Amino acid sequence: MATGHECGEASLDQPEHQDVIDLFVIGGGINGCGIARDAVGRGLSVELAEMNDLASATSSASTKLFHGGLRYLEYWEVRLVREALIERETLLRAMPHISWPMRFVLPYHKDMRFEGDTPTSKLLSFVMPWMKGRRPAWLIRLGLFMYDNLGGRKILKGTTAVSLSGTPEGAPLVDRFSKAYEYSDCWIEDSRLVVLNARDAQARGAKINVRTKVLSAEQRDGIWGVTVQDRDSGETRVIRARMLVNAGGPWVEDIIRSAVHINAADGVRLVRGSHIVTRKLYDHDKCYFFQGEDGRIIFTIPYEGDFTLIGTTDMDHANVDEKPVCTDEETEYLLQFASSYLKAPVTKDDVVWSYSGVRPLYNDGATSATAATRDYVLKVDQSTGAPILNVFGGKITTYRKLAESALEKITPFFDGTRTPWTAGVALPGGDFPVDGVADLTSRVAQKYAFLTERWAQRLVKAYGTDVFEILGDARAATDLGRDFGATLTQREAEWLIDKEFARTAEDIVWRRSKLGLRLTQDQIAALDDWMSGALKIPEQHGVA
Repeated sequence: MATGHECGEASLDQPEHQDVIDLFVIGGGINGCGIARDAVGRGLSVELAEMNDLASATSSASTKLFHGGLRYLEYWEVRLVREALIERETLLRAMPHISWPMRFVLPYHKDMRFEGDTPTSKLLSFVMPWMKGRRPAWLIRLGLFMYDNLGGRKILKGTTAVSLSGTPEGAPLVDRFSKAYEYSDCWIEDSRLVVLNARDAQARGAKINVRTKVLSAEQRDGIWGVTVQDRDSGETRVIRARMLVNAGGPWVEDIIRSAVHINAADGVRLVRGSHIVTRKLYDHDKCYFFQGEDGRIIFTIPYEGDFTLIGTTDMDHANVDEKPVCTDEETEYLLQFASSYLKAPVTKDDVVWSYSGVRPLYNDGATSATAATRDYVLKVDQSTGAPILNVFGGKITTYRKLAESALEKITPFFDGTRTPWTAGVALPGGDFPVDGVADLTSRVAQKYAFLTERWAQRLVKAYGTDVFEILGDARAATDLGRDFGATLTQREAEWLIDKEFARTAEDIVWRRSKLGLRLTQDQIAALDDWMSGALKIPEQHGVA
């Protein structure tokens, strides 16, 4: 809504009695939504603005893993790895519907050679020059031993040695590999993680605004006046806040300079990570960790039942406003990398989809994109009077710890805030045992006998216990309204509009789900048309 000016223009000359909130968060990625959830749960009044859809940039373009970052041990980032390893199981307990354990197979051959510029490779080359270009078996095993034990693992299985001769794990691989190590990490539905954090923040009292762009932020008498614009209506309004959180991800530096007008020295290094999705490349449900001759690693991961996910690359990305795409060069790199390990070469004809995201890494002056730190950096700036917290970097695995660290810097500005609370608190739909997916799926299938097995599994792994609220008293598929294809119904689409901030078909088929892999372009267009009509009735769907 406009704030007292014609033509949707807002004014900073707000009356003194206008409500002033505690915290205004810029950015609806995982860091922004995680901070908003934590802050409102500690008693702060919070509002968040995202200029596009939630998780529309970096947070929906990850490799979909809660992982410690095995390769970061080569950079001696032990604190980061330990924190991430501990978080895997904390998060797994809070969201067993959208996160689950996976086993990773790391093939090894004694003659493998690598180009590497890590601290570990430099030390090894100095102490044992005859090992230059190698990762010896003992070094890998030492790394995996640390990986097993740094985080106090209780749920996930430890590392084992695996034979690749005559086994399912070895069947897809070229014959030179006869030995591998197998370890644990976790899958995460990254964009759903963001949405569920936003849902929980809203349920606790935060206001979440999507498709709302921050035009400027100016402080007056210790209070920020943030001018935002609804990108659908064009209307502007001003929000008054005691503190800002700049969680703009790739745009964090742009916000500092262009919106808030602070002359800060800190910045981000934009690194593009691209992935390809292919037809299913092998029959078992384990992932592979492949090591490349260039020192990089990639994963191949079973994906959405019928596909394989391959990624990622590390390429510097020059322009934040240039949409990241998986280039032909990156596609070819991933195809050749995977094909060097797999018996059946992977070709462009196997690729069914690709995606790319920009990681906003803290600019630590590293010589390469691969070597740039994955750790997060949080800095409070009070140079203009009112405080702003700028968030640089971060990994999806440590988003909750990042939020806690952010609140450590935020709470000194507010009296009476509550203590940390998010560890172990379930996200919406996640209030069931960590090993209870099969049982929950069985209960859903028993109550709603019209669901196919795959349909029931998809709903449970997206919504958990909320499935019962979504399906309600439906006794047949026809009770769920219009069928948009690939088991997506009107009832589910309405839930995504009402509860999960979806505004377009793209929001639903590529971020709230991955049904875009199964729907035709005509079906997606029909969904978009239906949503355009549905969203014209805000009273019906709760759209602000």
